[in-house]
Amino acid sequence: MLTREQGHFLLRLARQTIENFVRGEKTKKPEKYDKILNEKRGVFCTLTKDGQLRGCVGLPYAVKPMIDAVIEASQSACLDTRFKPVKEEELDKIKIELSILTDPVLIKVKNPEEHLKKIVPNKDGLIIKYGFYSGLFLPQVWKELPAKEEFLDHLCLKAGLPKGFWKNEGVKLYKFNIQSFKEDFP
Repeated sequence: MLTREQGHFLLRLARQTIENFVRGEKTKKPEKYDKILNEKRGVFCTLTKDGQLRGCVGLPYAVKPMIDAVIEASQSACLDTRFKPVKEEELDKIKIELSILTDPVLIKVKNPEEHLKKIVPNKDGLIIKYGFYSGLFLPQVWKELPAKEEFLDHLCLKAGLPKGFWKNEGVKLYKFNIQSFKEDFP
């Protein structure tokens, strides 16, 4: 677990990275920071504007040091393909949330319907995988999709699979938790 101070440090780094990226400038990794931030972790950066999603991109797996993953995810969130790239005039309206992920763990089941018993709304984030298809929902998505079946159906759609496909043999679901840090809202 990160401390509140470490989380705020990462939020400031994300803010600086986004501002630099949108202005065409590079972000350098800070010279001084807590060494725990070198731990490899999955990281997502979520941008909202006027309470609406403006971008959400990240690295679901622990492939980079957290500090590097925050920089990469923050830049990528500015270019989320679901939206137009973030512009400089939007910067003062955008709020940032960082999600630091635990390692995803395969949910082992004998029957796909058992998944419903093994996921915890508002706590578990989920990754669905089937062949080359995959999709991820952070735990925050439970606020919009509180019913387990609806959550899983929309996760299928995000992965490019039809609704209800999570019930098929061969589909793998992984769960993870997050530690979240948000910029203060006015």
